[in-house]
Amino acid sequence: MTSMTAPKTAPTEEQVAPGRPRSTVAQRLIPYGYLSPTVLLIVVLMVVPIVMVISYSFRDNVIVQENPVFVGFANYTKVLTDPDFLAALKNTAVFISVSTVAHLVLGLAFAMMLNTQLLSGVTKAIFRIVYILPWLFTIAVIAVIWRLLLDPSGVVNYVLRTLGLIQESVNWLGDPGKALWAVTFVNIWSGYPFFMISLLAGLQSIPKDLYEAAAVDGANWFQRFLHVTLPQLRPVIVSMAVLDLIWTSQQFALIWMTTGGGPLHATEMLSTYTYKQAFSEYEFATASAAAVIVLLLTMVLAFFYVRQQRER
Repeated sequence: MTSMTAPKTAPTEEQVAPGRPRSTVAQRLIPYGYLSPTVLLIVVLMVVPIVMVISYSFRDNVIVQENPVFVGFANYTKVLTDPDFLAALKNTAVFISVSTVAHLVLGLAFAMMLNTQLLSGVTKAIFRIVYILPWLFTIAVIAVIWRLLLDPSGVVNYVLRTLGLIQESVNWLGDPGKALWAVTFVNIWSGYPFFMISLLAGLQSIPKDLYEAAAVDGANWFQRFLHVTLPQLRPVIVSMAVLDLIWTSQQFALIWMTTGGGPLHATEMLSTYTYKQAFSEYEFATASAAAVIVLLLTMVLAFFYVRQQRER
């Protein structure tokens, strides 16, 4: 009598891969669990303060009053019609535009010098150390050093008098006509190394074949710079320029520790104006409105930066 065998059935997924875990809701949430500390930190340190400042800007006598009154856009009208705010807006525009252009020109010039084959390796190393020094100092140290250098009895006036360029000492940080240009110069001196390093990295990434092909076609050094170097550096230049505009517009410590926004609001920036409204005048509502305006201007610059990065 023959034995009857049981019919074979197709193996289930558990039998084929018994160690393979099932896809569950908990497993789908694991990546979000890893992200949750960072998201929580962003919400607590960024989203909540921004929302609070925006809400403060639509009310009057916030913080100093228990029940502040909703006033709509009155604080924005007050800020936008304030002569001190308009002066700060103008000074900030001059400060960031001149600083960014100077950072770009100086950074590109020094980067090309450090990338040239005319200098030896030792000379390039020495120049790199010298040129990078301003970037190593903190803003507080830079402000103290340049306050001493630009003092009427400081080194700058002594050198200029010795060279016969001036007849008497100049109060660089105390003269309303010169203070803005003095702090702009200090900001340029402290910020150009970042441009130099970034542009030097960009120059070293340009293929030499492009320069050789241009030379074969009869292009001189300026034509090679104009048609090879600049187009290859364009993404780096645009990115660095937009970032520098954002960073320079937020500059506070340098201005506050050198001139404090004076004399006579000659170096008043949006950052110092907002600070004074909050912690000198205790007008937290108008300070919030000014901060929101600065945030909107910064977001416009950030939009162009993100758009440029996507195009790359």
